[in-house]
Amino acid sequence: MPKGWSVALACASVGEPGRVFRPGLSSDAEAAAGLAHRLYPAATLVETGGTTLDFALWPYDDELFVGSYDDALVVCDRRLFCLDDDARRVADTVATVLPDATCGVLVLPGVVDGCWFRWYERGRLLRDIFVTAEDGVVVDQGERLPAEEPFWKEIDAGVPDVPLPFDPQEFGLELAQTCMFGRGIADRGDDGFLPLELPLRRFRLS
Repeated sequence: MPKGWSVALACASVGEPGRVFRPGLSSDAEAAAGLAHRLYPAATLVETGGTTLDFALWPYDDELFVGSYDDALVVCDRRLFCLDDDARRVADTVATVLPDATCGVLVLPGVVDGCWFRWYERGRLLRDIFVTAEDGVVVDQGERLPAEEPFWKEIDAGVPDVPLPFDPQEFGLELAQTCMFGRGIADRGDDGFLPLELPLRRFRLS
């Protein structure tokens, strides 16, 4: 994925992501609408059709994209970028929809060279990290995931975290590849599946 992309994405799956996400997936429109209403029960939601993850990664403020598949969910919501209580509520909600699921939440804000990542297992938050190129490590809670370890070597060796000695976007995309989809978001696997082609339902909020 080219540097500079913006992402506001939550992804949950039951089982190994590389097998759960596969060719031929279709989004259950009724289940997607149910989750949209669960996320925003007080809002007026109008479903406006379907699209793919490629066009949903960074929604407008009044948009919500939801994909509901067998043993998996994908939600793209610009509110995740706020890193506030509402963003955490959205992340926590997606993480608890599917029993026994793992869930990753990835935010790569295009206007800031940074990465926010949350990791859940069976609805329980295990990892919460926010890093930016200029401010270094802003939030670092929970045990590191194996995919993170190569990025921390310089800091562990005593290099200051300001400026951050690794690329925040590369960090986030590596976590998405390893933990969320089992392949790069923009990488087509040997089975022909490309995460950017995942179908989602689009909703307008008011």
